[in-house]
Amino acid sequence: MTFLNLLQKLIHNRKTHWERAYKNQSSHKLSWYQDYPEISLRLIASTKVAAESNIIDIGGGASKLVDFLLQQGYKNITVLDIAGNSIEKAKLRLGGKANNVKWIETDITNCNLEIQYDIWHDRAVFHFLTNSQDRKRYIKTLKQSLKPNGNVIIATFSLSGPKKCSGLKIARYSPESLLGELGNDFKIIETIDEVHITPANAKQNFIYCHFRKRA
Repeated sequence: MTFLNLLQKLIHNRKTHWERAYKNQSSHKLSWYQDYPEISLRLIASTKVAAESNIIDIGGGASKLVDFLLQQGYKNITVLDIAGNSIEKAKLRLGGKANNVKWIETDITNCNLEIQYDIWHDRAVFHFLTNSQDRKRYIKTLKQSLKPNGNVIIATFSLSGPKKCSGLKIARYSPESLLGELGNDFKIIETIDEVHITPANAKQNFIYCHFRKRA
């Protein structure tokens, strides 16, 4: 089997997993669900980008982050998710407001984004990339798609977080190890710890990291 065939199989399996996850459960019952994404909104606000700035939410399909960004007046929001089911749920929730959002159904480890962004937001995608080649492809896309001095906000399970989620193994990070993955093109601006309480009342330790791309 060629490398391309292996990659296609991996992406197919990953998409199948997440389509099933969103099909079989209501979004608000999934472990990563947040009714109000307080820390993400706080870090996005701290960047002080203009309302017309380009913002992308990686893996944000059914997340309510887009709802609040629209309420706050941001005008150029992209939501990317591998699972079409999650995107359809978000569109249904937003109603007519969904037309003000650009929706992309794809795997972030195997795509080319058409524009450059001022803010790249990812809560709970990167830690699922346990394969180093997946992480390298993710970071390559990030670097190509982020403007100079652009902002990266990534939230992953911290070193004291769970070892598995949604039946899958994950990688846990500290701010330093996450920066090590991104490389010298980035610098740490701020980090925030969070104890996320899941809908099943379990505790998950997250670390939010705000990085800035060097000009």
